[in-house]
Amino acid sequence: MSDNRDELDLEGSEPAGGDASPKKASGLTTLLPSLLKFAAIGLGALIFIVTVSVITFRILNGTGKAQTVNVAVDEYTPKKPQLSWFTTIGVIRTRTKDPTPFSVVVNVILGYDLDSKVSQNELTNRLYELKDFIRNFFSLKTAAELQSNNEAQLKIEMREILNTQVLQDTKVREILFQQLDVVEM
Repeated sequence: MSDNRDELDLEGSEPAGGDASPKKASGLTTLLPSLLKFAAIGLGALIFIVTVSVITFRILNGTGKAQTVNVAVDEYTPKKPQLSWFTTIGVIRTRTKDPTPFSVVVNVILGYDLDSKVSQNELTNRLYELKDFIRNFFSLKTAAELQSNNEAQLKIEMREILNTQVLQDTKVREILFQQLDVVEM
């Protein structure tokens, strides 16, 4: 058993050969700590560079956390198309259907596709029909329906009737009221 102990050198005694000099460390064991040190330095530098780059990129592109909150009314607001305007209708006067009628004075402007000769010709040819339609449209309304808070609904309703019942080849895209006065008589 003692022979086995000498071979394994479990007690840390000198080798059996009698050589009294300590063992030299191999090249890999002396090189490993310095390699690990340089790898750690390189990894730290890489993390630092990436962090600085990401922060700088976000600052320059404005994709960082916003300081103010923008409230969006609509998710998407399309660009309004350019229109041609039919202004020849002029001022129309009528009365409401109230028990004590109110006087209505309205000047309507119709918007149609830009440079559409067909639309321009049809609107011009149907001028008297348009005037009659507008007079009749407002005479069937009450003063409460003609209030300014209902103006958008009036325009939509009027446009739908014009496009489906009055006009044939033309589509009215927008209606403007240059004047809409409702006055008690």
